[in-house]
Amino acid sequence: MYVPKIDLGLMVDSIPYILTGLPYTIGISISTFILGNVLGIVLAVLGLLPSRILKASIQFYLSFLRGVPGLVLLFLLYFGLPIQLSALQAVIICFSLTSSAFLGEIYRGAILGVGTGQWEAARALGLNFPQIISTIILPQAFRIAIPALGNVAMDLVKGTSLAAMITVPEIFQKAKIIGGREFDYMTLYILVALMYWGLCLLISAGQKRLEKSYVNRQ
Repeated sequence: MYVPKIDLGLMVDSIPYILTGLPYTIGISISTFILGNVLGIVLAVLGLLPSRILKASIQFYLSFLRGVPGLVLLFLLYFGLPIQLSALQAVIICFSLTSSAFLGEIYRGAILGVGTGQWEAARALGLNFPQIISTIILPQAFRIAIPALGNVAMDLVKGTSLAAMITVPEIFQKAKIIGGREFDYMTLYILVALMYWGLCLLISAGQKRLEKSYVNRQ
């Protein structure tokens, strides 16, 4: 019978091995956050164009990817496609798509939060739509979106644990290996939980620092 316990010695000894999965956890988080932001901004900007078909297509994309569990989409990409993606490719595509749906809505709301006077002033200066978006609207929208972007970044870090389901060797997968070998999942899962928490604390600190830098510029 399995009796949960916390073995501090095993926890300390396991840290070096589990940290070998940290580059995967951080790499997946950063790459999918960047790709998700690019796609999210594109979706938000395209949604401003006066095309009903385009708006309907974007709304379907956002609704579908926000409504489908990440694990289901991950399994669909890895096991369900006629071509075989590598585990890492499936994870990056999955998290980039799902994050882009949430980020698209965040940027849409942030863009709408920029005062209409900014648009009018930019048009009065003779700027075209791409110039208005890139130089006037998006910088202000980004400042508005910072808290929500921090939440998405944390969700991506925690979500990388799903990659263990298709054997990507990130920190949760490493913890599962040692937990199975030592018959002590409690200790290893607590350890990896603390690691995820630490990463999220770093993101939170970076978010607050970024917010303060924008406040100081004003």
